[in-house]
Amino acid sequence: MLKTNKVTARAEYIQVEPNVRLHITDAGEGRPIILIHGWPLSDEMYEYQYNDLINAGFRAIGITLRGFGKSDKPYGAYNYDTHASDIKEVLSELGIKDAVMVGFSMGGSIAIRYLSYYNGAHVSKLVLCGAAAPIWTQRKDFPYNLPQSAVDELIELNNSDRPKLLSNFSKIFSATETSLNEGIVGWLNGIGLSASSYATAQCLLALRDTDLRPDMKKIKIPTLILHGKKDKICSFDLAEQMKLGIQNSQLVAFENSGHSMFLEETLKFNKELIKFAE
Repeated sequence: MLKTNKVTARAEYIQVEPNVRLHITDAGEGRPIILIHGWPLSDEMYEYQYNDLINAGFRAIGITLRGFGKSDKPYGAYNYDTHASDIKEVLSELGIKDAVMVGFSMGGSIAIRYLSYYNGAHVSKLVLCGAAAPIWTQRKDFPYNLPQSAVDELIELNNSDRPKLLSNFSKIFSATETSLNEGIVGWLNGIGLSASSYATAQCLLALRDTDLRPDMKKIKIPTLILHGKKDKICSFDLAEQMKLGIQNSQLVAFENSGHSMFLEETLKFNKELIKFAE
């Protein structure tokens, strides 16, 4: 009879409340690195980070937010508080300690809200990548990034032609329209299409309306800010505002990248992430 050294499989889904399960990628051993994706993607966006993190001796845990990817897509609230609460449930269920939390784009905003609200529970370092923070849209006292009307137009397009919304989004996702090859662009669009239309719109409302300036003041842990100089979705101004607003933070610019630095300058991105996590 064949003998095998069986390893207990880790859960691919974790229930965060009745009828709501989140999809989890959980691989590797060592210090946990929690990866929170951006709008409208899923934990699959970190495909080209997972292997390097595992090989460097880390446990990589990607969490897909409700409404996106392979996670459940209930009707209801999709604000940052809801997503932060879901993440807390996952980290508690997994018994996570001393983790590095990585948030990309909207995931960076949610990570800031999580750390502010839960006082850094389970997490001892933060990485913000192209984060949509402290505010994604302009205010009288915040003249950076997009006007609120631009987001209203995105919501209207979501409700009339979501494939076109994703196609338009992919054209400004990287430094130029040809920075990423057709295969990668198609792959990203496929991930985006797997989100629910309702969650896609509700998260745009959260991105448009949420001001994280008070939350940033509560972050005390070491924070690494990674941001593309040519970012058209979250302008480099936002990175500079995060650097000013988060004590104990450092900023690393990606000179040749737009929003998708994790794909445009993958080697540098992974190297900076691993160096900080160590």
